[in-house]
Amino acid sequence: MLENKGIRHITVKGTRQEMFDNYTWHPVTGPDMMGFIQKINPIDDRHSLSPSTTKIAWCALPFYENIALIRVEDRTWTQPELKIYYLAQQGELFRLNGTSPPIHEVNIVAPIVLNDDNVLGYLRFFCFFVRAEGGPFLIVEDINNPYIPDSLDATNRSILEQSVRPAGLTGKDEEGQWLADAVVYYGNNVFLASFSINQNGIIDMLDENEIISNLPVMVNAPII
Repeated sequence: MLENKGIRHITVKGTRQEMFDNYTWHPVTGPDMMGFIQKINPIDDRHSLSPSTTKIAWCALPFYENIALIRVEDRTWTQPELKIYYLAQQGELFRLNGTSPPIHEVNIVAPIVLNDDNVLGYLRFFCFFVRAEGGPFLIVEDINNPYIPDSLDATNRSILEQSVRPAGLTGKDEEGQWLADAVVYYGNNVFLASFSINQNGIIDMLDENEIISNLPVMVNAPII
């Protein structure tokens, strides 16, 4: 299946300021698609898959050497925005379900390899896939981010446009952890957050400063 596509040999370059959506995605088709559908169908006993309506694709991630990120979507699902994701290593699947344990498990078995060039990519990835009641902690670096709600009113969109900026590294702490800051859209609020990122992939939000509060719309990017 997917392990036969040579993903363990792929490295990703030039992704320091990109969301994983902008990585190179490869469609899964033919026998590989059929085998994958048979392995996971139905997802959560409620999301059915069919070769005629389902799209499956994978990409490599710059902080793993032999792990693929797999995206599954189907035009017949009742939630049009729903996309389901897995991390895969040689046929073993780790469902990204909005909690941190699957990511930390992969960080151990892969293992994760962080450096100055890919640590911000990992921060974007982690904050998107680890959810709380308000949804993802979406790092917003550009007003054209596809996850910014289209229904956001012009006044708040203008404030957001003036506030967004690229995520950046600000140094390291005494324990050698990377320090970073980024603008985050979470729930009905936008704030500037500071983070620490450990070599083992553990991320802590250290501080936040409000930019916009009580927005009328939240990020709608379901993964379960």
